[in-house]
Amino acid sequence: MADTIVLYPSPGRGHLVSMVEFGQLILKHHPPSSSFSIAIIIPTAPFESASSSTGAEDYIASVSASSSMISFHHLPAINPLPPTFSSSSSPAEIPALTYELAELNNPNLHKTLMKLSESSKLKAFVIDFFCNASFKVSLTFNIPTYYYFTSGASGLAAFLYFKTIHENTTKSLKDFDNKLLDFPGIPSIPAKDMPVAMLDRESKVYRCFVDTATQMIKSAGLILNTFELLEERAVKAILDGQCTPGELAPPIYCVGPVSDGNDGRGGGGEFEHECLSWLDSQPSRSVVFLSFGSMGVFYTKQLKEIANGLESSRVRFLWVVRTPPPDDETRQTLPITDLSIEQFLPEGFLDRTKDRGLVVKSWAPQIAVLSHDSVGGFVTHCGWNSVLEGLCAGVPMLAWPLYAEQKMNRAFLVDEMNVALPVVESDNGLVTAAELEKRVTELMDLEKGRAVRDRVMALREEAAAATSHGGSSHLALTKLAESFKRN
Repeated sequence: MADTIVLYPSPGRGHLVSMVEFGQLILKHHPPSSSFSIAIIIPTAPFESASSSTGAEDYIASVSASSSMISFHHLPAINPLPPTFSSSSSPAEIPALTYELAELNNPNLHKTLMKLSESSKLKAFVIDFFCNASFKVSLTFNIPTYYYFTSGASGLAAFLYFKTIHENTTKSLKDFDNKLLDFPGIPSIPAKDMPVAMLDRESKVYRCFVDTATQMIKSAGLILNTFELLEERAVKAILDGQCTPGELAPPIYCVGPVSDGNDGRGGGGEFEHECLSWLDSQPSRSVVFLSFGSMGVFYTKQLKEIANGLESSRVRFLWVVRTPPPDDETRQTLPITDLSIEQFLPEGFLDRTKDRGLVVKSWAPQIAVLSHDSVGGFVTHCGWNSVLEGLCAGVPMLAWPLYAEQKMNRAFLVDEMNVALPVVESDNGLVTAAELEKRVTELMDLEKGRAVRDRVMALREEAAAATSHGGSSHLALTKLAESFKRN
């Protein structure tokens, strides 16, 4: 029987792509002739949009075509679905739905693992932390279970220590407001900047987070998409047991940066060519790139503030814009079949900025854009995959978090790693045109942005060294493979 590593990502492009690329990394460094095949179990997510599902399927098809040692196994759709599931769910609702989906999928997961075990020797089961409910299934097969944490060591330090905060408090974090929470190995974080799912201790999803932190400590190992030098304090705090008082943390493997060599899409296309061709005509390091992840959507009021800020800054820009959500006031006045980005921007903005800016709809080939010589700054939502892509390209950042753990990531990027400047929201959550103009100008200025730019460039070299032969991430991957073999 062949030795097989089973990977179980949660829904969401950032989670799926990161784990699949991790699987490809295993095969790259440990060829199948001497090691493993990879089986990836894909859940069907009823709350994903049609475009997201199509993009994921294109990506899976591309990976399948390029590697015979990676197989994909789709779990059937849950039927009937609980009424909570919807394709229009907000980012704040996704964590609870994802945890619930993993629980509902356990019977289907059991059947899939049973079938795989008939033709393969299952050496390890690697799960996304949102798939925590699957741990009880792997126990029935006696398969060592590892967690793949799609964020970095700083986020993991906070996540593991969250259990201690829960045990030492009686109030919900939402009642702490601006109180700073102290974590080992990372900067203090205002309670209000913790992920929404962690704020209410009476909610089911809060309990899921506590249970996951508890279960992770009992796992065979924690795999992180980071490199040691980027987050030295956090890595040390975890290894020293500071994040798990009274308990030893399992082995941790910092194997990153793990990035998507195909930008999460199966192939190129006309849109990519247009975007990159425009960059070819711009001066070196002159363009600021604005992109806010697969779920980054703004209302018209915020889009107009961004547009006015960019126009006033006089900086060259490439801006990825999505149509506002259905309840947007401007959108509700327009025919559904007649939605163009121009309708949500200030009148005449595209004409006035056409000589120095390009607005593209929905998506851009982010890695290719960040790697382009013309790009000198990155306004990001602080999703971890985007952060690593910016670092690996040596592009300094403006940190503009939107949801999930992104406000925590902003603290890490600004206060700990010194690779980003913060974008400050007003009391109503709006980032004004004046604030964006100020920060973009500062970032792109040769002198004002020098400290952040120099730090990012140094970390780009360190990231390359970590993943090269003999580097810290390469050695961690070797140790992880040895752990798989021993199982």
